[in-house]
Amino acid sequence: MPMDPLPQQAPLAQIPPADSLAADTSQVVDTTNTISSIGDRVGDAGRLLISGEYELFADRLYAGFADLIVGLIPKLLLAVFVFVLFYGLYRSVYSLLQNVLHRSRRVDAGLEKLSMKTYKVVGSLFVGLMVLDQLNVNIVTVLTAFGIAGIAIGFAARDTLENYISGITILLDKPFRIGDNIRIEDVYGTVDDITLRSTRILTLNNAYLVMPNTQMINQKLINHSILGVVRVEVPFGIAYKEYPQEAREVVLNLVRGDERLHPDYEPSVVVTKLNDSSVDMTLRMHIADPRLEMPVKLEYFEKVREALREADIEIPFPHLQLFVDEAKAFEGSPLLRNDGDVDN
Repeated sequence: MPMDPLPQQAPLAQIPPADSLAADTSQVVDTTNTISSIGDRVGDAGRLLISGEYELFADRLYAGFADLIVGLIPKLLLAVFVFVLFYGLYRSVYSLLQNVLHRSRRVDAGLEKLSMKTYKVVGSLFVGLMVLDQLNVNIVTVLTAFGIAGIAIGFAARDTLENYISGITILLDKPFRIGDNIRIEDVYGTVDDITLRSTRILTLNNAYLVMPNTQMINQKLINHSILGVVRVEVPFGIAYKEYPQEAREVVLNLVRGDERLHPDYEPSVVVTKLNDSSVDMTLRMHIADPRLEMPVKLEYFEKVREALREADIEIPFPHLQLFVDEAKAFEGSPLLRNDGDVDN
């Protein structure tokens, strides 16, 4: 009978040499043995302390610290060297990236802050992993623990994550930027900072309003600075007996020569409404610097009032006149006397 062929042996290249395996595990074994030995010595010292053998306790404790120094100091020195090396690289890249983003015309201040904060987190994590690797800490285990913790934190801090995503949306979509004057929820102020969780607004009362980013993108928001030129409106009213053209000339004389106004837009005064007790009018003017919107508006409120007063143009207030016809029940009473005399 023909003999079966012998089974082929596995190529030697597929079997890792024993020296290679030993080299891969020697550092881990050494560190594990060192830590285990130190743990045993500390445990023995604790038992000696409980039994009252204080001299032996001191000897074992001293020996444990000696083993700690001998076993871990070299690795700590190597870890410190790696930390200094990678931290220096981290700082160099940080300075370079900051200069590039700061000089770029396409990157605003908010996006620059977001990019730098993200780099800080990623860079710090990378440096930390490099240092832990020198101490023979299992990096895969650490990353897995971070992943599990991140999932748990994500469920527990859902609102924070929503604000984080909203912050990224604001910085990319750019409905407003740092330094813009905005109005939201009847609050007018200047955007002072945009973080990953909230937007900080400095109001006219010098108060600091902190708004979650989810509210900043889900509510109606008016940006007074995005176009560079903003129109300021100053409403006022005159009595029906007055002439709108006269009031218009008086008010327009106030704005002539004001260098804060934009030269490409002519100021105007228009009638906006025929109200119950007044003819409502509005002074409209454009300013080149949106930051001056509220100061200019408040200034002209007073100027318009004083100018109309000096011109003897009445600024009415709401009042009611009552006319009574065929009031026979009041005949002979002091209420219907024309001489103004009333009996006491």
